[in-house]
Amino acid sequence: MINRELIRIKIVQLTYAYYQNGSKNIDAAEKELLFSLSKAYDLYNYLLYLIVALSREERHRVEVAAQRAEREGTELPSQKFVNNRFAMQLEENKMLNEFVESQHLSWNDDMEFIRKLCSQIEQSATYKDYMASDDDNYEADREVWRKLYRQLIQDNEELDSILEEKNLYWNDDKEVVDTFVLKTIKRFDPKNKSNQELLPEYKDEEDRDFARKLFRATILNAETYQHYMSETSRNWDFSRLAYMDVVIMQIAIAEMVTFPNIPVQVTINEFVELAKLYSTPKSGGYINGMLDAIARYLIRTHKIMKNMEERHNTARKVEEDDVENEPDDQPTENE
Repeated sequence: MINRELIRIKIVQLTYAYYQNGSKNIDAAEKELLFSLSKAYDLYNYLLYLIVALSREERHRVEVAAQRAEREGTELPSQKFVNNRFAMQLEENKMLNEFVESQHLSWNDDMEFIRKLCSQIEQSATYKDYMASDDDNYEADREVWRKLYRQLIQDNEELDSILEEKNLYWNDDKEVVDTFVLKTIKRFDPKNKSNQELLPEYKDEEDRDFARKLFRATILNAETYQHYMSETSRNWDFSRLAYMDVVIMQIAIAEMVTFPNIPVQVTINEFVELAKLYSTPKSGGYINGMLDAIARYLIRTHKIMKNMEERHNTARKVEEDDVENEPDDQPTENE
């Protein structure tokens, strides 16, 4: 689940923090990096478990309503949503339950939010259409939860606040983690029952090593990389740059130099996007131009054996990690 996009985000955050504090202990900083990445995986499981918590609250509501209907002799409430096949399969999932138990994750302290979100679900057009539909199959059950997640959980300010209180990392992580929750929902297969595999913490050991190597290269070779920046722009005044711009370019150079299999254009595109997110409004365009110039300098001086011909779409296909983790849940016209 922890892909290179998320790793790059964390390294930008942790490199900036490394220079802001006075300890300069790279081993401690690396442990903090790996810890923050592990917290993203906690969030992935916690958001999946949110669906379980909501399903259980809905089941309780239906039970109460059924008892009332029996006392009053009125029509019994529909069991369709509480018998949702996807939600029941997720509730029984062995990987999720083992993780939740081992990490002591629970939504019990946020039942007010759970009840409020259940009410929002019941009032939504997606829920009402599902309950009124004659479709009675696993695909419909899975799809209603995918839509509800997109509409009510993915961009939920109250949920963001709750997550931020629980863990400082989670607010920054949620946008990326949401894509993996949606991917997981889409990949659930009823044939797998409780043995359905969730996404692993890392796709492979190579991605874990990518995090360590990129972070260490960024810190240990800082002077060399800043020299490359100076060589590219002789009249460059570092004091006039946003500090985050320098950090982002330093990490990008580290990636160009340390990982020969990642195309230059992939690196530039990824860090330009991070500059737009974490630095000034003008940083994206500025860093794009500077990294392009730096990459050409590194190629010209034979410090890297790459070329500048790859375009964005082609280049991303070359990097296996990005292909594997490309979000495949795009909104449809009806959402």
